[in-house]
Order: sequence, then structure tokens, then C-alpha cells
Amino acid sequence: MAEKPRAGGGPREPITISYAGFNRPWAAWIAHQLERLGHRTVLLRWDPPMEITLADALGSLLDAPGRVLLVLDDWYFSLGPRSDTEWTEALRTVVPPNIDRFAAVSVATRALPPTAAPLGPVDLRDLDAREARRRTLRRLGLDPAAAEPEADPSAPRFPNDPPAVWSLPRRNVRFTGRDAALETLHENFAAGGRAGARCALRGISGVGKSQIAAEYAHRFGNDYDIVWWVSASFRATAREQFAALAPRLGLETGQELGDRIRAVHEALRTGTPYRRWLLVFDSADDMEQVEDLIPEGNGHVLITTLSRGWAATGTVTELEVRPFERTESIAYARRTAERLTVEEADALADAVEDLPLLLAQTSAWLATNTMSAKDYIELIRRGSPSQIAIRISSDYSMGFQTSWSITLNTLQERSPEATELLELFGLFAPDAVPVRLVQTARPSDLPDHLAALAADPIRWHTALRRLSESTAVRMDYVEGPEREPFVDTVQMHRLYHGFLLSNLTEDRREELSAAACRVLAGADPRTPGDTREWSRYADLIPHLEPSGALESSDPDVRQLIINCVEYLKVRGENTSGLRLCELTVARWRNQLAADDPTMLVMLLMHANMLRRCGRYREAEAVGRAAVAQLSESREPDDPDVLWARNSLGGSMLALGAYEEARELFMGSVRTYTRLLGDEAPRTVQDRSNLAVALGLLGRYEEALELHGLNLRVRERLLRPRHHLTLHSGLLYAWTLRLLGRYPEAMSRQEQNVRVHRQVMDRFNPQTMRAEHNLALCMRRTGDLLAAEALMRSVVERFQQTQGPRHPETLMVQADYATFIREHGDLNQARELAESVAERYRALVGPAHPYAIGTAGNVGLVLWEYGEREEALAIGERAREEMARAVGPAHPWTLGCALNASGARSFVGDDEGAAQLSRVTLEQAKSVLGDTQPLTLSCKAALAADLRALRRSQEAAKTEQEALEQLAETLGPQHPHTMSVRRRERPYWDFEPQPA
Repeated sequence: MAEKPRAGGGPREPITISYAGFNRPWAAWIAHQLERLGHRTVLLRWDPPMEITLADALGSLLDAPGRVLLVLDDWYFSLGPRSDTEWTEALRTVVPPNIDRFAAVSVATRALPPTAAPLGPVDLRDLDAREARRRTLRRLGLDPAAAEPEADPSAPRFPNDPPAVWSLPRRNVRFTGRDAALETLHENFAAGGRAGARCALRGISGVGKSQIAAEYAHRFGNDYDIVWWVSASFRATAREQFAALAPRLGLETGQELGDRIRAVHEALRTGTPYRRWLLVFDSADDMEQVEDLIPEGNGHVLITTLSRGWAATGTVTELEVRPFERTESIAYARRTAERLTVEEADALADAVEDLPLLLAQTSAWLATNTMSAKDYIELIRRGSPSQIAIRISSDYSMGFQTSWSITLNTLQERSPEATELLELFGLFAPDAVPVRLVQTARPSDLPDHLAALAADPIRWHTALRRLSESTAVRMDYVEGPEREPFVDTVQMHRLYHGFLLSNLTEDRREELSAAACRVLAGADPRTPGDTREWSRYADLIPHLEPSGALESSDPDVRQLIINCVEYLKVRGENTSGLRLCELTVARWRNQLAADDPTMLVMLLMHANMLRRCGRYREAEAVGRAAVAQLSESREPDDPDVLWARNSLGGSMLALGAYEEARELFMGSVRTYTRLLGDEAPRTVQDRSNLAVALGLLGRYEEALELHGLNLRVRERLLRPRHHLTLHSGLLYAWTLRLLGRYPEAMSRQEQNVRVHRQVMDRFNPQTMRAEHNLALCMRRTGDLLAAEALMRSVVERFQQTQGPRHPETLMVQADYATFIREHGDLNQARELAESVAERYRALVGPAHPYAIGTAGNVGLVLWEYGEREEALAIGERAREEMARAVGPAHPWTLGCALNASGARSFVGDDEGAAQLSRVTLEQAKSVLGDTQPLTLSCKAALAADLRALRRSQEAAKTEQEALEQLAETLGPQHPHTMSVRRRERPYWDFEPQPA
């Protein structure tokens, strides 16, 4: 029915494009093609109300300007639904008298009904953009040879060319209504402009948030280069799915999770290689779990959540999702169960209060069962607590649960196998039930009926199909090795999941829980330190709690939980690891004695995770309780007692009780050396802890000797590239730097970092600490550009992986603040230094050495600002408080004294400055030796003070001694030497140490 092309010239007529919301991308693309040729277009979404006849609805299109182009698809004819008879009558009545006003294109996946023939649609499916454009223009009577528009990166993408990177749940072909919500979302995102936008769909469970998000991503996906879906209900899963975007973007990264996350963040922020992106974070109810994954950049982020927390951040626009409008409910119910009349659909919607999830469940039941709609609705309305045993939520009426009971009862009658499988699915996390894991489990791990079902592919897939047809579960297919698709996971709404569990008897639930636990334990790789198995652990962890694994007495299941905690520790997922520890300890206390070996492992892991999360006092309490409990029943040299004392020592290090920690570690080292020898792994581990304690006490030479011994033992007994060997190498190089042996420290740390990057994730905390020490070595040797770049990178990675208040984040931020104070932006340095000091006070209290030292660093910034009196007050307070915290002869106290003498000098107290400088110099010689850099800084400071007092001869002699010693130990061109030669006042930066 092609028309003769019209000649060019003259004003272009307007063209109205009518489309069902499902195929908005086609309407937008066609409109763009016509607008580039000078035509004004109007987009009209086709969704006529049921109370209007189809003939009147079609006729109303003629009120629109110009010609009317209908974009026909499977939905266009099914919205309502309308009968073929009604369509035939409407087209016969409206189209022929107005044939010059109507034209049509088809993008339907199935053959159009015969009723569409009068419209003469041309088929655009499976064509390239050039041919689709040609056919569309020809159907409208426009010249198909008209010049094609130049490439426009902002133009709508051709619908047959999907986004370059795409990962979404399958489209719900029964999605109905919600047009206002979808358009509001689109407007909010469009208003974000080039700065990007963040929107959250918030509403009660079952209201359809995820369905709206998925439909938005499908309907508007052609506006983007990247469309990516992340299941955000559990942190480990969310991080894995977010990181999976890296290879899809062609990013060159290692296989480690943190490295891939960082690369994705950077790619999205910079728009390289794609600048238009949409990320969906589904079920992000706990904001703290995934907040650090939300990317910056010009793209769009869509969040579905039960929580108001996202809106409270001020950076996310919240859109409340409410139940269906009644017209939407009626349309959805009639599309799902075509036998329903409008009145019956209205009654059903009223019975389930227009909640989409329940409307989907009930209408699906009516579509596959013969009970009259009236009787079924009456059953729902009559639901009572006695019939269904338990009420799952105050948000929903009892009638909803009744409808589910009817569904389950019917399924049980028609397919007992499918019912049994569904019940087992209820013992896994609902967001991604591991169907494939169940299917491939050892037969002995499953109940007999399910083992037989899993062994028969035909019966297995039949059962899955029945579940999909009659219950609220959604299948996720993947392609197998032989390109045959299979069901990998299924998704079950959490409301349905909760109801399903509530209907199980206690005995049945225990039976299924045991089976689910056996399936999970059978999938345990048993190597949580092996990076190749980390994705498997990420998949298993969400199922531990719903399966009942935390209550299991099976040794293999308990070992799985321990392995999962170890995996989270190694990955640096401290928050998730702590939560799993807390949940497990609460369950195991009722089953195991405190001195049970398995319980002891978990208690000490709990203390470790508390410490890693900065909850030091709680870690100390757990550790002391374990030591006390074990000491009552065990000998002092019992391995478990020693392990508990060692764990407590770690907490005391974090709390600044360095001498107590040293005593705990020293006792363990002596006992292990006597019982096992000085090269046994436990001896070496505790000796390493002892060396760290000595270093924190300022006894650097003793610490270096022990670190060196450990390094040699591990190089010989393990291997040079083992992570424990690398850790010893890092500690040895770190201590060399503290002693002022900068060239050797630099050489060793460069090699240490090189191997860390080859062996471990760049986001692994140990790798980042190694790179941080390298940056500090670079600073001390004068390579300032490289030091700044590496230090900034480490700070960003710690912030991303650990959060802004984590102890290790604060450690690297403190050093970065001191660096940029001298070599960067003074305003930024002040802001960062004050923030770090404030957060340390909140974390460890004002009397902790780290709180005192970082407060002293703030005084140095004020010194640079010229705020001399305040700088002096801070400097004197830091010196006094540090002496109380670690003793008057500790190197940290001497460093604070050096700064205080400088502050005295700047306010004109030359006598006070000289007096303090002289005392500090003598103490530094005694503690650190004559040529340690801090000692020589004290000597240079004394020379400056003597010069201010006009004691020129003594000042010159002192300064010359300092210069000669600096030139001999560090070199004549070293930054320290040059600084003293320029007579710049020496200062000392406090560096928090890794404990």
C-alpha cells in the first residue's frame, strides 16, 4: 500500500506517531528520522481506557495534527484486551473514510491479525537502519532517497541495534500501565543532563518496583550505550555483578574484584569507552551495603528500595511507587486471564487491593484453573488466620495469603514433584535460587524424590515450567557448553518466599534445610584464599542464612561458614564478614561450648572482624572473654590459649596499649619457640606480631631484627611470592624507612610492590599498604610527583573498599594530608587533616596516640597559615599528651617536641624554643642514635634557635655538624640535607602505623 513519494519543497506536514509504550524506542527513532527532514512530530502513547469503544479511541487519533503513523506490535492489539471482532469493526468504521490520514509500520514479533490489513503496515523487524528508514519514508509518501542525516551521538539508537553492553532480566510481556511512573522517571533522568541523575523507586514489598525498573530499562534502553542490572540485596553479590561489567567494557584489569570495581568506576566517571549508561541497583534496601558502588559520571542510576535512606542523602530523587490504579489492575488481570470479564477483574483487583504481585499471582491461577472467578474471589475474601497459620506482614491483608494457599494446594494436586522442588527453593535466598546447583548436587544430598527428578532432564524442566506458569517465580536461563540453554537460577519475590516457608511444618522445614545445607556444603571449594574460587563463595554466601546453615550441626556446613568468613576477610569485605560472624556466634552459642574448637575459631574470627571494622573495645571484650574462658580449663601453653592471647594482643595494639600487647606476644613467642621451634609457622606469626608491637613502642632496631628473621625464614620455608613472605618483606622495608635508611627501604619496597601487584589484588589491603609505604619512600627520596600520584590512588582505593572512617583509610589519609600540606593545596590539606583528626578522636578516643598525633598534624597546617598562637597551643598539647600516652622518650613524643619548639620560635619565644630543642636533641640521641633523621632534625632546629638568640658561633657549629651527618647518611643532595642547607625550620609529621 505504498504511496507515491511526494516532492520536496514547501512546509513539511506534521506527523503524529501512535505507539504502545512497549515500543517507545521505535517511535522515538522514527520521530528523529522525520524531524531531521523538517517534519514536526507528536508522540501519542496508545492505551485506550476500557470504557471507551475501540472505534472512538481510533477516531480520537484523527484529532491529532497531520498524518497518523501507527507503530503496530504485539501489544498494540492486546492492550485491554480487545476482541478481534471489536478490532475488525473499529478499523472498518474509522480507516477507509480517512485512509489518507492513516499509515502504519509493524515491529511485531508475530503475524499481525487480519484486522490490521486495511492499514497496510510495512514490516520493519530484522532490518538494518538504512532499510527501515527507507521503508518508513516510502510508506508515508516521502522521498526514500532524501539525504540521510549525519551521525548524531545524541540521536536515539536504532531499535534493532541494542546498547553495546546489556544485562537485564527478561522483559515481562504482561507488564501493564505504570506509564506515569515511567514518564516521570524519564523526565527526572533527562533533567539531570550531563551531570547525570540518581532516582530511587521506593515502596512496600510487592508493589512492583523491580518490574517498573526493568520495564524502564527495556523501554528506554536505546537511550543508552550501557544498561546493567545489579541485584543489590547482598553486598558480596552486588560487588561481583558490578565488577562483571569490567570485561564487558573491554577494560584491562586483573581478575581481582576490587581492581575490576575500580576500573568500572573510572570508566563510567570518564565516559570511556561509553558515555551514556544506566545502572539499576535492585532491592538496595540496606544503603550501607552498596552505597560505595554507586558510580559518578554522566550516566543514570536507578535504585529500587524499601528504605527512605537514599532520599535522605540529598543526591537521589525518590519516587514513591503505589499499587496499581484500578484501570491498570483490570487491564493486567484480563490480559493474564483472558476469561475474566471487566466486572470480575474489578472484583479480583479489589480483593487483592491492587497490589501488582498478588494480582499477578491470582490472575495466573485463574488462567490455569477452571474454578469460577466469583468462587475464587470469595475464597480470598474469606481468608482467616486459622486457615493459613501465620500473618507475614502488617502491610498486606489476610486475603493475599489465602490466594497463595489456593495456588499451592492446586500445584500440590497437579504436580507434587514441582511442589516439592518449590519448597526446597524456599530454603535458598529468593533473589537467585541456585537451580543449577541443586540440579547438579550429589544424589545423596537431596531427598530421594528430588534426586530422581534432578536426574531426569525432561521431568526436571517440566517441573520448572509448571512453577513458572503458576507461581511467582521467574526463570533465568543461561547458555550451556553445547549452546543449549538451561535454567541457572530462579527469582522468587520475597513476600512469596516468606509465605512459602510459613506453610512448611517444622519437620518438613528441617528436612529441606538439611538438604539445602548439604547442597551448599557440597559446593564449597574449601580454599577461601584461592582467588579463582572467590566468585563461588560470593554466590554461596547469600544462601547461608535462609538455608538454615547457621543453625546446622553438620561439621561440613560449619566449615563452609568458617571458610566464607575467611573469604570475606581476605577480600577485605569487613562489614559483611562481621555480620556473618555475629549471626553465626549468636546461633552457635546455643549449640557449642565456648571452648569447643569450632566455636573458638568463630569467636576469634569475630574479634578479628570487629578489630578490622574499627570496633576495638568490642574486639577487646570478646578477646578477654575467650582468654578467661580458656584459662579456666586449659594449661597456659595450650595452643588455643596462646591463640586467644595473640588475638587479644591484636586488639590491644589497636587500642594503643602497646606494652600489654608486647607482653602477650612475647609470652606466645617464648612458648611456641620452646614447644615447636623458632621456625614453626605459629612461632613466626606471633614473632611478627611482637615485632609490630616493638615498632609501635619506638624500638625500631629490635623490630627490624625480628622482621628480618621472619623474612628469611619465610623465604626459605614458604616461597618468595607467598603472601606471608610478602607481608614480612613489607614490614621489614617499613621499619627500614622509620630508621631513616631510605635508599634500602626504597629498593626493597619497590620490589615488594612489584610482586604484590603480580600476586594479589590491587584492592587487597596488604597490597595497598605496600603501595602506601612505597609512596612514603618516594617522598623521603624526593620523587614527589610519583609519590603524590601513588598516595592519592591508595587513598581513593581505601575509601572505596573500606569506607571513609575505616582505620586504614584514616591512616593513609593522614599521610596524604601531610604530603599535600607541603607539596600541594594548603586548603585541601587543612580540611583533610582536621577531618582525619576528628575521626580518629571518635574512633579511638582523645587519649589514643593516633588521635594526639593527627591533632598535632593540624597544628602544622595552622603553622603554614600563620595562625601561630593556635599552632603553639596545639603543639604544646600534643607534646604533653603524647608523653602521657607513650612515654617521654618515645620517638613520637620527641617528634611532637620538635614541632612544639618550632611553634615557640614562631611566636618569638626563642629561649623556650632553644631550651626544648636542646632537651629533645639529647633524648633523640639516646633513643634513636646520632644520625637518625629525627635526631638530625632536632640538631638543625637547635641551630636555628641558637641563631635566633645570636649565639652565632655555637649555631654555626651545630648546623655544620648536622649538615655533615646528613650528607654522610642521606647524601648531599637529599631533600633533608638541602632543606637544612636552606635553613628551613625542621618539622615532624606524625604517621599512624598499621597495627
